Amino acid sequence: MKVLILVKTYPSISTKYGETVCTAGITEDGKWVRIYPLTYRKMPKECRFDKYDWVEIDLVRNYSDFRPESFRPNSFNGIKVVGHIEADGGTWHNRRKYVLQNIYKNLKKLIKEAKTKEICTSLAVFKPTKFIDFTFEEASRDWDKKKLHYLESVKLQGSLFENENDIESFEVVDKVPYKFSFEFEDDAGTRSKLMIEDWEIGMLYWNTLKGCNGDEKQACEKVKEKYFEDFAKTKDYYFYLGTQKIHHKVSPNPFIIVGDSRPKFIEPSLFDE
Repeated sequence: MKVLILVKTYPSISTKYGETVCTAGITEDGKWVRIYPLTYRKMPKECRFDKYDWVEIDLVRNYSDFRPESFRPNSFNGIKVVGHIEADGGTWHNRRKYVLQNIYKNLKKLIKEAKTKEICTSLAVFKPTKFIDFTFEEASRDWDKKKLHYLESVKLQGSLFENENDIESFEVVDKVPYKFSFEFEDDAGTRSKLMIEDWEIGMLYWNTLKGCNGDEKQACEKVKEKYFEDFAKTKDYYFYLGTQKIHHKVSPNPFIIVGDSRPKFIEPSLFDE
C-alpha cells in the first residue's frame, strides 16, 4: 500500500509491543490508514520516514481493532520511502491536494459518524472555526512501572532489536510531563477542548526546555506561543483528529489531536489552479 504519512504521535509504551508510535496517513485516493503497532525507533534507519513522505508498506487489516482504518505492518523492515511532498514555500500547495479532500467543521457530525457502526470514522481532518485558548497542565512524569519493567525484560531478551548494539544503546524516550490542549469552537459554536499527542509538540517542549535552562513553565509558555500565537493565528490551521481505541465507543468525544496542517494562507485562485 502506498501511504502519505501525516501523523506520528509521541512514543508510548505498551506491555504487548514495547515502545510504539501510532502512525497514520492517507492513500492516493484520500482514504485514511492507521498503522499500528510500529516500533519506529527500533526500525532500520533506511525504513524510517518523515511526515509528508510517501511510503510503500505491506499492510494487512488489523482485526484486533474494530476501527476500519486500522492496519498493521507485515514487517517493520519492509517499509520503503518512495517520495516526499515539499511545503512549497509554506503554501503547501501540493500537499493540500491530498490532505484537504474531506474537511470536517462540525464536531457533532464527526462524533456521530464515529459512533455509527456502519461508518465508524476514527481519523479525520478538522477545521476549527475559532481558536479560544491553548492550555498546558502537569501530567505524570514517569511511565507506568509495570510497562517499564516489561520493556526492560524484552530489552534483555533482545527480541525487539536488530542486533546487540541496539540492545545496549536503546533508551526509552522521556515522558513529557505536561499535557497540551487546544480549546476551540466548531461551525455550530460548540466549544471543545482536545489534547494534543503529536510527536512534534513533545520534541518542541524538550528542545525549548534546553533553551530555557530547565524552566518548565517558561518552556510551556513558549510552546503555547508557537501553537496559539503562530499556528492558530497566522496559518491556515487544521487538526488531524483520531480516536483512542479504548475510548472510541464509550467517551462522549473520543477524539484527540494527533497532528496538524499549518500552511500559509493563500489566495483561492492559486489553490484552484
